[in-house]
Amino acid sequence: MNSNSSLSADELRHVSGSLKRAHMSDHLATAVFYVVSGAFVLLLIAFTMYVVWGGIKAFRPEIFSFEANGIGNQFFNTVYLVFLSLVISVPIGIFAGVYMAEYAPEGRIIHALRIAIETLSSLPSIVVGLFGYLVFIIMVGSQWNLFAGALAVSVLSLPLITATTYDALKALPHGFKEGSLALGATHFETIWKVMLPAAIGPIVTGIILAAGRGFGEAAALLYTAGMSTDISWQVWDITSPVCPLNPFRPGETLSLQVWASRTEGVGGSAADTAAAASAVLMLMVLAFSIGARLISHYITKKTEGEHA
Repeated sequence: MNSNSSLSADELRHVSGSLKRAHMSDHLATAVFYVVSGAFVLLLIAFTMYVVWGGIKAFRPEIFSFEANGIGNQFFNTVYLVFLSLVISVPIGIFAGVYMAEYAPEGRIIHALRIAIETLSSLPSIVVGLFGYLVFIIMVGSQWNLFAGALAVSVLSLPLITATTYDALKALPHGFKEGSLALGATHFETIWKVMLPAAIGPIVTGIILAAGRGFGEAAALLYTAGMSTDISWQVWDITSPVCPLNPFRPGETLSLQVWASRTEGVGGSAADTAAAASAVLMLMVLAFSIGARLISHYITKKTEGEHA
């Protein structure tokens, strides 16, 4: 009996030691994760502050003008092109994701679509730009224009929006769909009024990432949108080649202006223009991300309130 008691005590000490080592390993792993995450956040903050501070130091009133030596026209072209690309890619991407999640039969079709999406998302932007140049410019017989640039950016954005929509719908609990159908709703009503609002957070995340790629894209736009901007803010006939709202006119974006100023610009003014454009571009992406998150939060809260 004494031997059994001593054996039990040895086993307890062994288990206690194992638990202590497990706790130490857990604390060590947690500390490593915190250090890596903190370093990443600090690096991101430092990079952001470096770009923004460079733009502040380069600030001159004429830089933000809508004249030839300013970035006002390029700012408008960037916002307008991203808007056009989202108008094209968001509906198509969401509908494609819904089709894959709810209508496409499981098996080879879904597998083939997933492979196609992954392949399309991994294409270099320069390849998409050349494709856009051959199809949207050469074959159509057009000049460089914003709409061709928006189509090229949409090709890059579609896989991202489609994949996030598909994953968001597949991640929903089955009770969402089953409960709605049990109450007499049709399949389409269930998707439109129940599933999509419930999955709005991840979908908006995909849209933000797609918009961020559109804001920063340069290679694809070099062959499609062009490097010139001739806008007259007194002309609002959309058919005019100098109308700001004409999507079929050439339009240099901020990312292209940064590239051109750094590679082809001469003198300090070109460097200042590139620094200011970089800062504005980063602040644009940040503002768009925050705004989209707030809208997503509002829609989610409203949906939860209606379903409560």
